[in-house]
Amino acid sequence: MRLGKRLYSLVMFLVVSVLGGLLIAGLVVPVAGMTAEVGKTTATAMDALPAELVEQPLAQKSKVLLADGSTLVNFYDENRQYVTLDKIAPVMRQAQIAIEDHRFYEHGAMDLQGTLRALVSTVRGNTQGASTLTQQYVKMTLISAAQAKGDSEGVQKAQENTLSRKIQELRYAIALEKQLTKDEILERYLNIAYYGDGAYGVEAAALNYFGVHASKLNLQQAAMLAGMVRNPVGTNPRTPGLELVAKQRRNDVLDRMASTEVNVITPQQAAAAKATPLGLVKAKSKLHGCANSEFPFICDYVKRTLLASSNLGATTEDRANALYRGGLTIRTIIEPKVQRKTEKAISNYLDPRDPVDAVMVMIQPGTGLIVAMAQNRNSMGTKKSQTYWNYAVGKSMGGGNGYQGGSTFKLFVAAAALKNGLGAYGTVRVKSPMNIRGMRFQSCQGPFTFTRTHNVFGESGTFNLFSGTAESVNGYFTALESAANLCDATKIADALGLEVSSDTKGDALTKTYSNYPSFTLGAVEVSPLSLVNAYATIAARGIRCEPVIVESIKTAEGGSIEAPSANCRRVLDEGIADALSKIFQGPFRSGTAVAGRVPGYTLAGKTGTVPDNRAAWLVGFTRNLAGGAMISYSSDPRFVKFWKGRSQYLKGAYMKHSHVVLNGFGGPTAGQHIFKPAMTAALKEFPKTPGFVDPPYGILAGKKVDVPSCSGATVATCRILLNRAGFNSYTDTIASNTPKGTYLGLNPSGVAVRGTSIRILISAGPVTKKTEKKDDEKKDDEKPTPKPTKTR
Repeated sequence: MRLGKRLYSLVMFLVVSVLGGLLIAGLVVPVAGMTAEVGKTTATAMDALPAELVEQPLAQKSKVLLADGSTLVNFYDENRQYVTLDKIAPVMRQAQIAIEDHRFYEHGAMDLQGTLRALVSTVRGNTQGASTLTQQYVKMTLISAAQAKGDSEGVQKAQENTLSRKIQELRYAIALEKQLTKDEILERYLNIAYYGDGAYGVEAAALNYFGVHASKLNLQQAAMLAGMVRNPVGTNPRTPGLELVAKQRRNDVLDRMASTEVNVITPQQAAAAKATPLGLVKAKSKLHGCANSEFPFICDYVKRTLLASSNLGATTEDRANALYRGGLTIRTIIEPKVQRKTEKAISNYLDPRDPVDAVMVMIQPGTGLIVAMAQNRNSMGTKKSQTYWNYAVGKSMGGGNGYQGGSTFKLFVAAAALKNGLGAYGTVRVKSPMNIRGMRFQSCQGPFTFTRTHNVFGESGTFNLFSGTAESVNGYFTALESAANLCDATKIADALGLEVSSDTKGDALTKTYSNYPSFTLGAVEVSPLSLVNAYATIAARGIRCEPVIVESIKTAEGGSIEAPSANCRRVLDEGIADALSKIFQGPFRSGTAVAGRVPGYTLAGKTGTVPDNRAAWLVGFTRNLAGGAMISYSSDPRFVKFWKGRSQYLKGAYMKHSHVVLNGFGGPTAGQHIFKPAMTAALKEFPKTPGFVDPPYGILAGKKVDVPSCSGATVATCRILLNRAGFNSYTDTIASNTPKGTYLGLNPSGVAVRGTSIRILISAGPVTKKTEKKDDEKKDDEKPTPKPTKTR
């Protein structure tokens, strides 16, 4: 007969108190020792409960979903899915009660006979079972709470073999039964219990062993699970050699259920169930941890993103607790079909054992959502075909030192030129090689004159921003950088989202690289993701969004947590962005990016080839998708021997595993073999409209300023005056009736767009047949020289 609550509590108190002096079987315990143990515990109020027993801090696994709803990975400390009692098969409830506490619904928190027996054993120094299901739940919860806090001492204390621990456990059980119904306690028990093989709670166990939900468990399945709680490791049927042990334990539970004492099934039902095999399903990958994921580096980026998000908690520990124990459902925008095709585009060209790093990243302009992020070594590990580095990202997100961007940086110089009114039609005359000694530049720390001899190689001729971009003319962009303001170019790069891989303070572009004229040639190590995002900002007409991969986060209870924000905001004038989109269509139409064209689409973008062919790039975009492909020699120590002694790195390098000879330049290497197939597949998932917008003519035309007069000045002084006014200049001799060497004037003169090359006209003396021939040769010199290949 069950006692009333008040009477029951009183009896329990008295029982615990007198047990210090008298135990069954006539055993006498030393009064002093027993009184000390009991005295320590009886000082606490009977109804006091630790918060964890009330709040029920059960760890549940969080899952990350791809765009199609499939699971990318599970994050968990304990693989658990909490289910309510009505979603647990009645036979499972019966089996668990039968084997652990068959009078659970009849007694209170303590089964007197069993508890007295356990106390005697404890005093003797041997732990014995017979705790009620409620007491077991208390113990499990205290252990779980201590584990969640990383409190190893707390875990040990919750299991220590002392009378005080037993008494405390009993008191918590008494108080708990005043606050919760028997059904509520059973529900919590079935969800916290460990069932072996990494399965916490009956739902995870049912799915793990039998491939069914807890609500669908049959008699023999329920009996096997119920029997595992007491010794989950020793009865795990997936452990070699333990299947028979698990089966015997299952049969013990069936016998118990059919016994006259319990009598919840018939002997015939027990016999029939015992005759069946265990019926385990084939073990499935639990997708636990990123290394076991199909896309491990996507997974790792998601994990790092969440652990850095204050939306999941104020501290890193709070965020980790939410991720590994919170039962979150995290949805990404990664479309697995597109990701697989992107990886395929790389693997069709390169073998992961080849001594190169290859990356393809795609971002949705205007949202920052990462559409795909793939690399040639797409599994985690230490083999030559594996890596732990995400080549696409910076150090803080699991990447390495980054890669120089080559001529892809010309976008930033072009943007500075347009911003500062240089327009797109002003012409600049360049020769190759072009010595930049004496050229003036504007860094963010002030103006400076380049004092060293340094030759820039490339094409010779006269170019404007359209032709200079299409043909990727190094001399033209170095001259443009001088006129456009190098500081502004680095500020714009920073605003668009470019990140220097080694930059921990976020100011390296302006403080360091604004002092280097080589900036326009991409002599800065950056993460591919940030470079592609900078181009995506142009595609979005000047709206920058931070790269994001998480679309939504749901709690275990069905609520929402705000996903990390892309923080979209305007960083560049819309007209300038439209002008850049127009100008940078040139490389795809007739320039260096022709090999990367995608049929049916208008793209804008730029190739990049790093000096000595160390890396090759193609970054391109439509209004709806930006993508970038890169192949670089690998600086991984495992491949140092291969590259030793090679002066041109990728150019002509034979990849023995993929049987490929690399071209070494952006268009034919990264563009044709990775960018084109990957973008072709991905663009099918996006609409073709809207297209690019024509920019205001004034931005392309630029602003004209006064050209200073050089009358009376020497040629050297004239060039200084022009340079200070923002113009490039060169001397040109023409036949004239004036004496040889006479200054004749400037062309153009009066007004011109800054950055234009001004001709300083000098007399070659009276016209002769010899001077006519020289004039014809000069005209030929002013035409662009044909390029052997469009590869920059």
